[in-house]
Amino acid sequence: MKELRIIVCAKEIPDPEAPLSDVSVDAEKMEVIVDAPQVISPFDENALEAALRITEDMDSKITVLSMGKKVSDTVLRKTLAAGADELILLEDEAFEKLDSHSIASVLAEAIKKIGEYDLVLTGRQAGDWDSGQVGLLLGEMLALPCISLAREITIEDGNVMVKKSIPEGYELVKARMPALVTVSNEVGELRYISRTKMLKMMRGARSIPSWNREDFFSAPEELLKMGIFELSSPPDMGRDCQILEGATPDEQAGKLAAVFKALR
Repeated sequence: MKELRIIVCAKEIPDPEAPLSDVSVDAEKMEVIVDAPQVISPFDENALEAALRITEDMDSKITVLSMGKKVSDTVLRKTLAAGADELILLEDEAFEKLDSHSIASVLAEAIKKIGEYDLVLTGRQAGDWDSGQVGLLLGEMLALPCISLAREITIEDGNVMVKKSIPEGYELVKARMPALVTVSNEVGELRYISRTKMLKMMRGARSIPSWNREDFFSAPEELLKMGIFELSSPPDMGRDCQILEGATPDEQAGKLAAVFKALR
């Protein structure tokens, strides 16, 4: 059987676990400012984990794509440490703060430049704006069958078999490859990477290719920035702290239950 070629799209974002104190809103500039380290979007890490599980059962090559004005190869090298074979950065001033359709357009052209592939995996949504649009737009632009919200992915006789999450449980969906699948968090977190392995990858001399718009994208004038029409800080709701006295834990628990009951 020929080598299965998998492309995983991974977005670099500010850490979504950052405390609220690290987040501020500039209403004048229409910007959300997050003073936190950059990480790979957790849903895209789910997609990479799904790809890595496929490689455990068959001969596969995983290529990771990430785009932006400037992408940190230090952050993205984590994908190589986890087991991806190749990382390609799509970097250009024109790729900054694009809307979902434009992001999908750039990714589609990059994937066409890569050439042969069997499976494209994306996270179900990005961990910053949570729009959940890019994956399926990308599949439409590549004219691929698309399956969303995958919780488990297997390959069988040239088909991708997906357990697709639905409110009642899951559906089993099959599509002929090449295909695109958006991966949900039910797949599980990206596998543990030892500190030693991560440091070795960071210090390694491995060259990471970087493509700008002139390398693969012919119509930058078609790219549109994300439109934000109104942006404001959430209201300060204040805090109300009550100390519940009690001679015993049971008495304290009873008073706490009474407070919750009154709030219903």
